[in-house]
Amino acid sequence: MIECANIIKTYKNGDVETHVLREVSFTIKTGEFVAIMGPSGSGKSTLMHILGCLDTPTRGTYLLDGQDVSQLSDDELADVRMKKIGFVFQQFNLLPRATVLRNVTLPLIYAGVPKETRETRAEDALRKSAFPEGFWNHYSNQLSGGMMQRVAIARALVNDPALILADEPTGNLDTKTGEFVLDTFQSLHSSQNRTIVLITHEQYVAEHAERIIHIRDGAIVSDGKNPYRRIRHSDIKSQNIK
Repeated sequence: MIECANIIKTYKNGDVETHVLREVSFTIKTGEFVAIMGPSGSGKSTLMHILGCLDTPTRGTYLLDGQDVSQLSDDELADVRMKKIGFVFQQFNLLPRATVLRNVTLPLIYAGVPKETRETRAEDALRKSAFPEGFWNHYSNQLSGGMMQRVAIARALVNDPALILADEPTGNLDTKTGEFVLDTFQSLHSSQNRTIVLITHEQYVAEHAERIIHIRDGAIVSDGKNPYRRIRHSDIKSQNIK
C-alpha cells in the first residue's frame, strides 16, 4: 500500500536550507491501522502532506498502491488524491449552509459520478461512519463538533479510497466525543479492512492504532506494534453522538 524509501524534504530560504525530513523509510501494508506520532516540529505534518500527495519529497521514493507518486505533476497528484485518498482533518472543512448529504456528495460531483448514484453512495458512507439518519438533511452548521467530524469521515469514505489519512482528527473535540470518533476509525478498520494512517501528537490517540511510528526531528526513532492498543469501548452505532 505505502512504501517510503529514504524520503528527504528540505526547504530553502535564500542561502538557508532547512531539513524537515531526513531519510524516512517505512512500509504500510493494505489493511493496517498506523499512527504516526511526534511533537510539534517533528516533521509529521510534512510527512502527512507527502503521504496525502499534497506535496512531493525533495529526494526519495514514495509508492502508493504500487504507483510512484514522488515525482508526479500537480494535476497528476490531484487525480491520485481524488481516486485513492480520503482525508479527515482537525478542521472539519464542511460547507456551513449545505446539508449533511450535500457535503458528502461533493467529492462525487468533482469525480464525475452520475447524479443518480451520488445520493445512494453518500447515504452508504454516512452509515459506515455511524452518522444518525435523522440528521442527514440538517445543515452542517446545526451540528455538534463530533457530528461534523462523522460527516467529514463519511465524505472521506464516499469515493471508496484505498487510504484514509486522518490529521489530528480529535484536535477540536472534547475527550468523550474524540473517543467516539476514534471508535469510528477502529470500526472501519476492523469491519472493512481499511488502511488508515492517523497523524497525532497525543499518545492516548495513537494507542487506538495497531502500530505506532514515532518521528522526531525529521527522522523515525521507533516503529513497532502497539502493545497497549485501546479497543473500542462500545458499539458506536448505539452511541448518542454529542
